[in-house]
Amino acid sequence: MKLTYRPAAVLRTLALFSAICFAPMPVSAAGDDVALTNLIALVSQRLALAEPVARWKWANHQAITDKPRETALLNDVEKRAQAADVDPAFAHAFFQDQIDASKDVQNDLFKTWQTTRPPEGPAPDLAASTRPQLDRLTAALIAGLARVQPLRGASDCPTRVADGIANWKSLTRYDTTYSGALTRALGHVCESGGVGATG
Repeated sequence: MKLTYRPAAVLRTLALFSAICFAPMPVSAAGDDVALTNLIALVSQRLALAEPVARWKWANHQAITDKPRETALLNDVEKRAQAADVDPAFAHAFFQDQIDASKDVQNDLFKTWQTTRPPEGPAPDLAASTRPQLDRLTAALIAGLARVQPLRGASDCPTRVADGIANWKSLTRYDTTYSGALTRALGHVCESGGVGATG
């Protein structure tokens, strides 16, 4: 069965659940998991932007990998992380995962377009539309890393991340075509790396 990317539907769902996730909440023992849910929501929003990025690259005959831009982003992230009291090495690894997960989605899209038919309609404006959204998410993700940083060394961190991903997928009816990329994008949230299995 051929899977279809539905970024507009994903973004509508994420907008609804972001409103829920970012509503003011009292501090409690579950606060770390609220922060984790917020981070997963932001990562999901970033992944949804892989499709318009891929459409632009396809239309303009550009390679998926852009090393100079990736290096510039990672350098900028480390500086922002330090200013936000986030471990720069953690931020670097986390955003490398965001880049790699986005490229996974883009590569899948390119393969689909090469074997079936190219995307229809004009490509989104990368400079005027998509990149400003990515820039806003970068700032929000760094703030999100500051909130989840305390749980990174917990022995149950991988399991909590896995549970958070599973809950997010259930709540949002998450598009299965993004599942592997979402897990990859959260691979360095815990100090031990990886995502644990849920029961």
